Amino acid sequence: MGLYLCIFENDEDVGGVDVGSYSDFNVLRDFIVRELETQRAGSRFPTLILHSDCDGEWSVADCEKLRGELAEIIRNLKMRPTVQYASDWQRAVAKSCGLNPRNAFESFIDVDGEFLLQRIQELADLALQRQQPIIFQ
Repeated sequence: MGLYLCIFENDEDVGGVDVGSYSDFNVLRDFIVRELETQRAGSRFPTLILHSDCDGEWSVADCEKLRGELAEIIRNLKMRPTVQYASDWQRAVAKSCGLNPRNAFESFIDVDGEFLLQRIQELADLALQRQQPIIFQ
């Protein structure tokens, strides 16, 4: 089952990120906890790390916090070495898109082969512009 993060406005999907599977999302969060939070989940990035990945939403207020957390995470991961893709589908997408990650930030992609953290950050920006929550589906 896949995880889709999206914004609805007037019952219309105005933006979304197809993350991949729930386990792929958790691989990213586990990496952040291990590498940036020294194994203390949510100690630095509670909005991203502590939110349940099944159902629910990031409120508009959460998106403001999330945007700051993501900026710091992205900055840190760009200075870290690459990591292996977690799934076969990621390897296949990366190969078809000609991706060759240069750092840990570029090692996490969505189903379209775009950098996952950047896409979530763009979605948080859109949520703030539209004053709508990001919904977990």
